[in-house]
Amino acid sequence: MSKTQLITARLDADVAERLDRLGSYYERSRSWLVAKAVAKYVEEETEFFAFLKEGEEAIERDEFITHEDLITEIEALKQKKNAA
Repeated sequence: MSKTQLITARLDADVAERLDRLGSYYERSRSWLVAKAVAKYVEEETEFFAFLKEGEEAIERDEFITHEDLITEIEALKQKKNAA
């Protein structure tokens, strides 16, 4: 059985009311909905920071393209396409 921890959060009254409506719709408690929302947020933010770290590491290895170089490549592709 997984261990859980109790946390407390303050919600705007409107958000709490909407949360309760969702809970009724899904036949789930506020706690269940909040736990799912927090888990999703944490997963998304963890993935985002991993993405940023990967980019920072690529920069450190000098494996990147500048904005200017990217624009130049895009313009060359446009010209090639228009010439065809």
